[in-house]
Amino acid sequence: MAVILTDAAAGHVNSMLDKRGQGIGLRIGTKKSGCTGYAYVVDYADEVADGDQVFESHGVKVVVDAESLSRIDGMEVDFVKSSLLNEGFEFRNPNVKDACGCGESFSV
Repeated sequence: MAVILTDAAAGHVNSMLDKRGQGIGLRIGTKKSGCTGYAYVVDYADEVADGDQVFESHGVKVVVDAESLSRIDGMEVDFVKSSLLNEGFEFRNPNVKDACGCGESFSV
């Protein structure tokens, strides 16, 4: 499968990479965190490391480390604006079995 971006997420990533002036795409992973188990980690991708999987979505490279892939395989990432001051990535992960009440962590 893959990790994909919506058109809105891809547009936001491209805009941020242009402002930054460097980078090859978006790096998405997971880390142990919170009361439920894992949290998402999102950063710029400047390189592809050994074991990384690279997907392309709407012209943007999405880089995922091998350890995180099984937890986020099939995930869709959107970029949403809920108000003038609130915007961010939204994760639609089909692997999530449970999430904490505050929305900061999840389990698979």
